[in-house]
Amino acid sequence: MARDTGFPTADAENDFNRQRRRADVSRLVSWLRRQPDDVNTVLPFDEVVAAVGNLGERQRGFQVIRLDSIVGSVDRTRDFDRYFRPTSARIRERWKRLAVAQRKGESVPPITVYRVGSMHFVIDGHHRVSVAFAMHQTTIDAYVTEIKTRISPDGIAQRGDLLIKDHRRIFLTRIPLTGAQRDAIRFVDPWCYAELGECVEAWGFRLMQETGEFLDRRTVARRWFGEEFVPVVRMLRAAEILRDQPSCR
Repeated sequence: MARDTGFPTADAENDFNRQRRRADVSRLVSWLRRQPDDVNTVLPFDEVVAAVGNLGERQRGFQVIRLDSIVGSVDRTRDFDRYFRPTSARIRERWKRLAVAQRKGESVPPITVYRVGSMHFVIDGHHRVSVAFAMHQTTIDAYVTEIKTRISPDGIAQRGDLLIKDHRRIFLTRIPLTGAQRDAIRFVDPWCYAELGECVEAWGFRLMQETGEFLDRRTVARRWFGEEFVPVVRMLRAAEILRDQPSCR
């Protein structure tokens, strides 16, 4: 529960200052641990969608969503960190007004968000989200628009994760594997997708030369997986030299 002295204005001021300090401490800890600069950064909606591919959107209407599912913003706001703690004093007055209103029990309109997988990105209502975090709420009212994506957005935690998602999306466009075959090809190094894509396309070109017929990308992908990938993996496992982590080296 949020701390309550019975004076909403003073409590709101304390809430804001406390969240500012937490944001500063978190940034300092990340620096001392030599973590990536983006570990405390709000995820940018447009970069996430570009990485996983946008297949359209669907209105989901009013819903109650978990506060910890809100990880990003549409307008790339720099006023909040990854947990929507204030990083700038210039939003103090607006933040305090909303905090005072909530402490007095006044109604607050729902926020507006995009949903990508299990993640939510704020369109409107950044300050309301920030105050809700400070008040230790677990849910918040929201109008939700769901984005359908080409590949799964699971595993995205920071901006650095977007590179590998982007390369995987491009790879699966070039080599359109499906189902279990699609899931079997995963790398931790994004450049591996580019290298493997070139290898599969070269394999398919040689196959077309041998057969004397044109093969579309789906056929090449399916035949490469069954005729090249699976036999090689079986041999590596039989020889007990297959590494646990995928590698393109």
